[in-house]
Amino acid sequence: MKSIFIALALVLTGNTLFAQNAHFITGGTIDFERTVNVYGLIKDQMGKTPNDYDIKMFEEYKKTNPQFRKLQSTLVFDKSKSLFTPIPSEKVQLIYNDNPSATQSNTVYADMATGQSIIQKEVYDEVFLVKDSTRKIKWKLTPETRDIAGYTCRRANAIIMDSVYVVAFYTDKIHVSSGPETFTGLPGMILGVALPHENVTWFATKVTEAAVPPTAIVPPKKGKPVNNKQLFDILKQVMKGWGATALHELKVFTI
Repeated sequence: MKSIFIALALVLTGNTLFAQNAHFITGGTIDFERTVNVYGLIKDQMGKTPNDYDIKMFEEYKKTNPQFRKLQSTLVFDKSKSLFTPIPSEKVQLIYNDNPSATQSNTVYADMATGQSIIQKEVYDEVFLVKDSTRKIKWKLTPETRDIAGYTCRRANAIIMDSVYVVAFYTDKIHVSSGPETFTGLPGMILGVALPHENVTWFATKVTEAAVPPTAIVPPKKGKPVNNKQLFDILKQVMKGWGATALHELKVFTI
């Protein structure tokens, strides 16, 4: 009889531990930090064969400006919706002009149940409200893992916009298929994203589990209504004649 009680106690203990380990988060707030390699952006602007003047200007710039810029944002989420909101920061001046990659100005609302997104996007001095489907990304899962904000995350790779290489890390402990900016579509919350060739990363610094009221996740409303194609056509027309710069700017504004 004693052995039966011991066996039963072990089973119950095992079930309790499994229940604790099987706890999943379905609502809360995630703090993200975006890191921009400013020196990398400047090198891209200068091109593969910079002239002596550009090189001199770059060396002077490095004496008074740090290589990396840190930008903060939050992602509020529940079981089916999320709202990514940048925390305002000052624009950074590069050598000759502002670079949209050095800042963040997209407020992104995503409804995972309907597959729709609404993005308030600032493009230079104009604000657009982009209503379209959420980005479809063909992720390739890998066995590599990384700890981010206390969560073991699995790596996934993808190519977007035909040429932009993306590395993402997601956790299946948060049962919401969302992430920073427009990166979604993995079997869990994306806590880290890196665009190695674009000199930018997003990584979660803190995850706070909490019940989220519906009023905390509402889509942005300010801006000229467009869809993704309409915005692309507008930008393409505005940047006509910009050469290689236009290709870079288009990529930045549509990532």
